[in-house]
Amino acid sequence: MKFEDYSISPIIKENLEKQGFRRPTDIQFKAISPILKGEDVLAIAQTGTGKTAAFAIPIIHKILEKRYGKNSAQVKCLVMVPTHELAQQITDVFKNIGKNTKLKFLGIIGGVDQEPQIQTLKKGVDVLVATPGRLFDLSSQRHLKLDKLEILVLDEADHMLDLGFIKDINDLIKLLPRKRQTLFFSATINNKIKKLAYSLVRNPIRIQISPKNPVAKNIEHSVAFIEMDDKRAFLERLVDENPDSKILVFVRTKVRAERVKKAMERVEIVGETIHSDKTQDERTKTLDNFKKGNLKLLIATDVSARGIDIPNVDFVVNYDLPEVSANYVHRVGRTGRGKQKGQAVSFCSTEEKSILEEIETYLDKEITVLEIDKQTYRETLDFTKDTNYNWKKLLKEDERGQREFQQTKKRKKKK
Repeated sequence: MKFEDYSISPIIKENLEKQGFRRPTDIQFKAISPILKGEDVLAIAQTGTGKTAAFAIPIIHKILEKRYGKNSAQVKCLVMVPTHELAQQITDVFKNIGKNTKLKFLGIIGGVDQEPQIQTLKKGVDVLVATPGRLFDLSSQRHLKLDKLEILVLDEADHMLDLGFIKDINDLIKLLPRKRQTLFFSATINNKIKKLAYSLVRNPIRIQISPKNPVAKNIEHSVAFIEMDDKRAFLERLVDENPDSKILVFVRTKVRAERVKKAMERVEIVGETIHSDKTQDERTKTLDNFKKGNLKLLIATDVSARGIDIPNVDFVVNYDLPEVSANYVHRVGRTGRGKQKGQAVSFCSTEEKSILEEIETYLDKEITVLEIDKQTYRETLDFTKDTNYNWKKLLKEDERGQREFQQTKKRKKKK
């Protein structure tokens, strides 16, 4: 089935055609029709499968079909998301699919001046994409009314639970009309998510894509056993051997992100970081540079994992293995998106082997091991440009040489 076969607005079809989308992905094929019919939907689909368009296409058509009066400034659809980056990404998808429809789309996030957002809301918005903090700020200030809302979308619901947004979601429901269409999208499922989902939806159409394979098939996974202090040298080698590739590196903390960036600077590799300590303008500028290819190395924390929708990311590197197995899915899902091929490489230290086992259990398969022989491992460390690392190496060699010298002297004395 092609998009041209759907009973949707010709403008939407034209926009999809211009963007090169002719056939729906699995999640789009299964979700679009029930959403058009007004059904509640509970969808579980791995990241990178096109689930944003799966709800954006039918929502735009439904709003166009109702032909609201010119004076209707009420928000018709609210999409609630956990992160700033995801809010921007989803807003862009709506704008691209809804181009030339005269519908108004707005993303509201914290960390930026709220006045422009307030002014846009006053002029009327059809689809609002929001993170919880700014949503409740504007609602409490009476700049935003949701009592006439028709469609609620909760996207990346599992991540919202991880970030502790369950109370925000429950508070949001109190602001909405009972009679509404609810669409619930998540990349992973567990008992907490089931409980939340079924408290929000009514007789939903349940959709689950690739339940036995939580990551896209066109991602090649591998793991290399590298000790913690040696990881920087192997990242240096990976970047040097793939100079034209976009490489997205995930680390465990904000501090680690900055340390890895500085380590790369010492070996003359340009990289940038994205994490919650950065201002929104800094994060947006960094992502734009990475998207355009002006920046080839981006170092991120898990908070950003679900908000990075960048075309043609060649490598995702798990510099640190994620402590939560499900986060592996969201990290590697930044590559191999749509029909693109991608590489997911994990650096696993001795102390992280138990985490690797948990990830493999979660995936229900073993990750291919990149065998590194002793000579290659030693050469990678020996040839790093990192002078800090080389000084440590020289000191260790000096200490070892001193010990060997003292042992030789003792043996000679005994003779």
